[in-house]
Amino acid sequence: MRTLIAAGLAVVLLAGCGGHGQETAPSVPPLVSVSGFDTPSATPSDTPSPTASATPADTVCLRIDETLVRTTLAVPVVRIQRENPPAELDIPAYDVCQLSLGTTANGPVLRIGVSVLQATAATLAAARKVYAAHGREPAVTANLGEGGYGTSTFVVFLLDGRLYKISGPRATLAKYVVLGQEVARQAPGLPAPALEITRPECDAGSAAAEQVMGVPATARRDGETLVGDPVCGWVTGTSVLYSTVRREPDAKALMAPLGKAATSQSIPLGDEGYIDTATGRTTIRVGDDKLVDLVPLPARAINPDLMTQFALALSSLYTH
Repeated sequence: MRTLIAAGLAVVLLAGCGGHGQETAPSVPPLVSVSGFDTPSATPSDTPSPTASATPADTVCLRIDETLVRTTLAVPVVRIQRENPPAELDIPAYDVCQLSLGTTANGPVLRIGVSVLQATAATLAAARKVYAAHGREPAVTANLGEGGYGTSTFVVFLLDGRLYKISGPRATLAKYVVLGQEVARQAPGLPAPALEITRPECDAGSAAAEQVMGVPATARRDGETLVGDPVCGWVTGTSVLYSTVRREPDAKALMAPLGKAATSQSIPLGDEGYIDTATGRTTIRVGDDKLVDLVPLPARAINPDLMTQFALALSSLYTH
């Protein structure tokens, strides 16, 4: 059933759930002060603010030396993508622009991100710690800006109160340092990121988001996926909460292990839905090919009732 069954929800909310553990929720692709929890916002914004992809002229991608990018990465073509992707909703969250690195529509891209919120050396250290916890290619210190780190596929550095992240196809850290130096040259004079980039339909989740996060959001990053599904995001200096959609032809099969997990709790939303009580990550299947993800970062044990209320507040965006 694709709508909430009131009686089923009552059972979930009364039952609560145990099962605490640790698991790192994946980041996506991928975040205004919010009101009280008991009365979700019923009045959407009169006019949606511009999306993060609205003005390519305001991004470093428009300024960057495309010839330098092409020769450094040894790619045939470098072209700016006129429509930027949604913000990278991780810790920290980044506004992102992209450069196509080939002649095909689905070819490799170079992503350049600037942190939504102001950053310090402590922010840089925390971001590196979060990366290290994923257990991927070890990061190495990079001599960029006011300090940085990177691997063969990305570099992150601090400059003038913002973190910058350049990521793309596998190359070498030295090549990403060259690209980082170019970004550092072009960054001065760029406008500071707006605190609020919102979609009116996401406002209904703000009160419940505050309850999950424990504090009002410092920034909002709403947008849409490449196929037009809404993305709603709330950001603070240390946490992120977002909702998004994956289009998966084998959605049912992907849900099966979630339902069997020891830390899983069922919720009566969509055709089936589960909360991982160890990480807070909530996944709802709608039909045979649509998965809705509601993700708190850092991953942590969260009262399942709060995540259920958050999912319920946004369910009309995704379960119709």
